[in-house]
Amino acid sequence: MIIKVPATSANLGPGFDSLGLAIGLYNEVHIKRSSYNSISIKNEGATNKRLKKNNLFVSIFNDIYRELANKKDTFRFEFVNHIPFSRGLGSSSAVIVSAIASAYEMADIKASKKIVLNRALFYEPHPDNIAPAVYGGFVSSVVENAEVYTLKKEIPDSLRAVMVIPDTPMSTAKSRTQLSKHFSMECVVHNISRASLLSSAFFSEKWDLLRVASEDCLHQDRRMKAMPELKMVQKIALDNGALMSTLSGSGSSFFTLCFEKDAQKIQNLLRDKFDAFRVETFMLDNSGYVIEKE
Repeated sequence: MIIKVPATSANLGPGFDSLGLAIGLYNEVHIKRSSYNSISIKNEGATNKRLKKNNLFVSIFNDIYRELANKKDTFRFEFVNHIPFSRGLGSSSAVIVSAIASAYEMADIKASKKIVLNRALFYEPHPDNIAPAVYGGFVSSVVENAEVYTLKKEIPDSLRAVMVIPDTPMSTAKSRTQLSKHFSMECVVHNISRASLLSSAFFSEKWDLLRVASEDCLHQDRRMKAMPELKMVQKIALDNGALMSTLSGSGSSFFTLCFEKDAQKIQNLLRDKFDAFRVETFMLDNSGYVIEKE
């Protein structure tokens, strides 16, 4: 079998740990039954020897497969990775979701996407990345009693994501330690109101509201202190037709949503200004993970 899972951009400004969307940048895993266990990795992580010895995908896959099939089997795993690690593009969530879904598939047990999403909570307690990795599109989610409640909106083909991807990784765990432990009522209301409007704007396709709706006062400024040039990334994007421009997850990548007609201009301006960063334009993904028989 082959499983293909998209990158994701989470938070989207004010939607801390709850809002996210899927980007047309993918990891693939090819899985075959084999007489012995083996792993190969192409592209991202190909030179990282630790990934072959301590591979999160394989660990999760084996645990769930053995639980479902009630036996141990051996497999050949071939990873084709395009999602950068620790750049705020949901690489960990892609691993978790694809490992769970493929374990069910190889055990010949039909699992709904809801089952996969809820099992993913055991490994990733925040749904902002795992939900769009499962469903695709723009997703608004909450967790209640170890279950994800979520709504999805498909994103029109007329929109594009311009991603600025620095070479410098940012650890989500470390980034969280930089956040304030206390917030003013004014700041909390600011984010609640904008996250609500942001969700409404996506579902009603009121794209002109995204700029104001994507403003945040909880986490972005603190996280961007480690890479202050990201402020200029945001300014250039918003000054040149972007609908919204936000830190992608905890960073270091920066997500800009725009109309297709504006994408090339924004990409070129950002490439010219930040030639040390990778700047790419992607379509948005509306499918989430997809399984194919090989």
